[in-house]
Amino acid sequence: MRQPDDLDTGTQMDVAKHRLRTAREDLESARLLIGAGQYRAANNRAYYCIFHTICEILAKEGIAFKRHKDTLSYFNKQYIHTEIFPRELGRKIVKAEEIRHASDYDTFYVASKEVTEQQLQLQNWR
Repeated sequence: MRQPDDLDTGTQMDVAKHRLRTAREDLESARLLIGAGQYRAANNRAYYCIFHTICEILAKEGIAFKRHKDTLSYFNKQYIHTEIFPRELGRKIVKAEEIRHASDYDTFYVASKEVTEQQLQLQNWR
């Protein structure tokens, strides 16, 4: 098993597998958090499951970005606008990011169980 500092020396598939494992961990964390009524934190983990899945797809191309917005921009340009994935998915990803941002940074944002469950349902897009 690779140690964390060895990840940069792996193959594209090693990186992709790591990203997918991270996405699955994020999803499991989101499920645990929603079960505990921790909706704000669950929104964060649900979104990052989506984000790390996107990173997994890009890793197969050997693509990685330092900035979060560059990752999403590239994915939208190469996968959503070309309709490899449906445009509706692109809209849902944007909404998930907005919810995550509100959950993390908006002082008075009230995260609801219903919205958080919708975040979790989006995890089945692949």
